[in-house]
Amino acid sequence: MRPTGPATSEITCPIGLFGPIEEEAAVITAAINRAPTVAEKVPLAGDLRSTVAALRACEAHDESDVNCRLCGEFSELRDKTATLIQQVARLAGGGGDG
Repeated sequence: MRPTGPATSEITCPIGLFGPIEEEAAVITAAINRAPTVAEKVPLAGDLRSTVAALRACEAHDESDVNCRLCGEFSELRDKTATLIQQVARLAGGGGDG
């Protein structure tokens, strides 16, 4: 039988960095999704990039640890998403700092 609810697995960060930052990133991502215009999404995208930057710069990153690899991949995906929002704003003539 396939699970019907959200996955219960989580990334276990060896230094405890991922959990709090991921929670903050999830809140910012939800705000981005609620924002009705690109102009309203841009500052949130900047906040998201700043938030995940700490994960992307983690000095304890261990490529041999699956948790670290997943953290890096999720962080990169969130950063790319935020960057895309900023690029769309620039193309639309609405700024897009970053």
